[in-house]
Amino acid sequence: MEILIPLAPFIMVVAIVVIPKWLRSRERQEMQATIRAAIDKGQELPPELIEAMSKDVKVRKVSTAQSDIRTGIILIAVGAGIAAFGWMVGYEESDAVYPLMGIGLIPGLIGIAYVVLSFFNPNKTDRIEKQV
Repeated sequence: MEILIPLAPFIMVVAIVVIPKWLRSRERQEMQATIRAAIDKGQELPPELIEAMSKDVKVRKVSTAQSDIRTGIILIAVGAGIAAFGWMVGYEESDAVYPLMGIGLIPGLIGIAYVVLSFFNPNKTDRIEKQV
């Protein structure tokens, strides 16, 4: 039973991520088999079924300057939160300040990069107006 303690994080990842994806994949396979059988028998597919199937398809969103700024600000806030946590922990454990501030720099610098890239994004507002 003690062997499960170090394996717990991996078991949680499997339970949270892998199993639902596997179940969705199995559900899609069964749906495709049902549709193939209906087509082989010459039955027409209702438009509601086709619409429901196409609704699950993920559409890649075009990155805009506004979405880049939002992502950047969120990452900067996450980095600042980790750094502030390190600063507060530093009152009790002074060895924890620099590692936590270093970890906070990673999302913070990625956020700064997003904000800077938002100014150079060619898909600024003209792309949004064309889609609407």
